[in-house]
Amino acid sequence: MTVKTEPRPIARARYVRISPSKLRRYANLVKGKEFSLAMAELEHMPSPTAALVRKVLASAGANAEENCDMVKERTFVKNVTVDQGPTLKRWLPRAMGRATRIRKRTSHILIELAELKG
Repeated sequence: MTVKTEPRPIARARYVRISPSKLRRYANLVKGKEFSLAMAELEHMPSPTAALVRKVLASAGANAEENCDMVKERTFVKNVTVDQGPTLKRWLPRAMGRATRIRKRTSHILIELAELKG
C-alpha cells in the first residue's frame, strides 16, 4: 500500500567537501528567519561556506515556489540540518618513517521551509 504525501519545500546537498562544524556556524544563523532576510544575510558574508548554504537555501526557495505553490516572501526557514557524511582518509608522511592520518570530512545539508501563517 502506498500513501500519497504532499511535496515538502526542502533542498538537500550531499557529500559537500567541507566539515560539518564549519557549515553549522552559518546554517544556525539562518534557522527560524524569513527567507528573504536569510538570503540577504548570507549574500553579504564573504565566506565560501556561506555561499554553499545560500545555494541550498535558494534551491529550497525555488522548490517551495515550484512544487508546493508557496510564495517566497511568505516563507521562513523552518529547519536546517547539517549531518556528517563519509570521511576521506589520506596519509601524510612524517619523520622516521611514520605516517599521520588526514581526515577530509564531508557534510550533508538539509534545509526545510514553511509558510508564515496569517
